[in-house]
Amino acid sequence: MLRRLHHEQPESFAFTPANQAWAEAQITKFPEGREASAVIPLLWRAQEQEGWVSKPAIEYIGDMLGMAHIRVLEVASFYFMFQLQPTGSVAHVQICGTTSCMICGAEDLVAICKEKIAPTPYTLSEDGKFTWEEVECLGSCTNAPMAQIGKDYYEDLTAVGFSQMLDDLAAGKLVAPGPQNGRYAAEPKGGLTSLTEYEAGKPAHNASVELALSIKDGVKRIQGDEVPLLTPWVGKDGVVAGRAAAEPTPKAPARPKPAVKQAAEAKPAAKPAEVAEAEPELLKAARDGKADDLKLLKGVGPKLEETLNELGFFHFDQVAAWSEAEVAWVDSRLKFKGRIERDGWIEQAKQLAAGEETEFSARAKKDGVYEK
Repeated sequence: MLRRLHHEQPESFAFTPANQAWAEAQITKFPEGREASAVIPLLWRAQEQEGWVSKPAIEYIGDMLGMAHIRVLEVASFYFMFQLQPTGSVAHVQICGTTSCMICGAEDLVAICKEKIAPTPYTLSEDGKFTWEEVECLGSCTNAPMAQIGKDYYEDLTAVGFSQMLDDLAAGKLVAPGPQNGRYAAEPKGGLTSLTEYEAGKPAHNASVELALSIKDGVKRIQGDEVPLLTPWVGKDGVVAGRAAAEPTPKAPARPKPAVKQAAEAKPAAKPAEVAEAEPELLKAARDGKADDLKLLKGVGPKLEETLNELGFFHFDQVAAWSEAEVAWVDSRLKFKGRIERDGWIEQAKQLAAGEETEFSARAKKDGVYEK
């Protein structure tokens, strides 16, 4: 499936101060020079804050991590967990449509989404509060059918209950996530059949539901100040666990100027000095009528070997002897310039001319691709 950035984008993006502190704390998990490893959690935090991942958010995170923007886009577009289009202002509803949920009534939930939100996925409802989509298994089969709304699971749904839930969310009412049929978690619907001694002492809700209720909203966009910033891997002395005290704690690189501004301020790059061409030793035919198999050079195929023969090159020692000026002469006569140095023809040819094998030639002979 082709995933592209949405055609309408906000002008800018910035983490809230609390989310910025959270993001910078995540970066300290990784060694200096490996800040890019934090790209997924930072993208996810941006989505938790805004509801989706915009182009400015991708660029902002790329600048934080010292990554090219296209690399961050590659991550965001690869993982379907990231929404690349605007979502509802209240919530984006993801209905699980895989086997267990489908058998237990997911199709009824999809029908309600089409009726109450929009006929098609990823389309804003008329009031702009909701979007929806059908997704693959979310791993809550015991509590089927279920939906992920925002960051939480809403399980054991019925068509009537789900319809009412959407109305409540639209009205700003608090809806507790988790099972909607009275279950505590994923125990049998009839109640516990073992470990019953723990039934009396358990809290009213499981830990996930309790956390959602503690911030007063299960679908709330995360601003970062809902819960304390926890960085247990960083000691009170500021040293990251697993590092010596002398090692500096990695910090997010300073955000560079936008690429457009960098390009405008950059001085024109000096053109590389052109190398004068010199004609190499050419032969009209192979010595003793026995040409070397130039296809044993990595990057040389049948057509390119034929071109080299037409130019007057039949043997490895000819290629091995090329000077910089002679490389320029040959390069100017090939369809794709630069491949001589890129693929290392001269180094390979020296080994082959000496009767040695290169990694490529050994593999080619073993596979039988170039046997004559």
